[in-house]
Amino acid sequence: MTDKAKEQHNNILLAVAGFTAVVAIVALIGFLALGRDPEVIQGEMEVEEYRVSGKVPGRILKLCVKEGDMVRAGDTLAIIEAPEVEAKMAQAQGAADAAAAIAQMAQNGARRETIQAAAQLLEQAKAGLEIAEKSYHRIKALYEEEVVSAQKYDEALALYKAAQAQVKAAQSQYEMAVNGARAEERQAAAATAGQARGAVQEVTSYMRETVQIAQMDGEVTEVYPKVGELVGTGTPIMSVAVMSDQWATFNIREDQLKELKVGQEITVRIPALDREATMKITSMKDKGSFAVWKATKASGQYDQKTFEVKARPTASIEGIRPGMSVVLTRSAAEK
Repeated sequence: MTDKAKEQHNNILLAVAGFTAVVAIVALIGFLALGRDPEVIQGEMEVEEYRVSGKVPGRILKLCVKEGDMVRAGDTLAIIEAPEVEAKMAQAQGAADAAAAIAQMAQNGARRETIQAAAQLLEQAKAGLEIAEKSYHRIKALYEEEVVSAQKYDEALALYKAAQAQVKAAQSQYEMAVNGARAEERQAAAATAGQARGAVQEVTSYMRETVQIAQMDGEVTEVYPKVGELVGTGTPIMSVAVMSDQWATFNIREDQLKELKVGQEITVRIPALDREATMKITSMKDKGSFAVWKATKASGQYDQKTFEVKARPTASIEGIRPGMSVVLTRSAAEK
């Protein structure tokens, strides 16, 4: 091989080596650049909500708030018109008043006039007994002297015993009038009055349900019926979001969970607020076989399921609202 041929051969080898080196360097740079690019996981802010509904059916008389209004616990939200409940209240109150009157009558006993009449009958019976007793002793003395017949003596004795019985009966009537109703009757009347009061309390609780109030501070997110519409028992009237109870929810594949655990603090970014925030992971749970999953069996591995990860802010985030996106990068998770 001539020197010129050798020189050309060396040039070719040098060119191939240079090209190979350039390709290797470019591949290495690309690999390193791709390896440093963080994996982004997007979540969404959610909020605790409760629905306002009543126990009694009726017609919406007034809506005191509208969507977007902030309410505090105890604020009036809606008023329901329920004439049937008002009628039930009148019935229950009337029954309670009647039962209370009967119980009071049983407790007080007989009227004063009844007691006076029984006392007069007792005095009358005692006077009759006194006369019958004197007549009996007089006839008895005459009978022992054989002045009167045995029949007259028996008649006097019978009248005397009858007068004694009348005194005992009059005494019982007087004591009954003084004592009033029996203890069992008074207890029964008191129990009936208590039952009637319980019915009034029950209807009163339903009356309170015609005025719907906020149970917690929050924001009215949706109002369902209009004024004048009928609502049934338990029908939702509006939804209130508890803005102080918000969290972020992420759907994360199981191959991305190795750097995350419950109780761990993570740094996330909220694009809508253009700021970062710290959150603590509170729960992880499998979303089930119906959730989104990634098949890897084609490469001889396994199916990767999706987990729902919830994280709550460690401090209040001003301006945060439900539905805002929350971005988490795997490099942002504290190991």
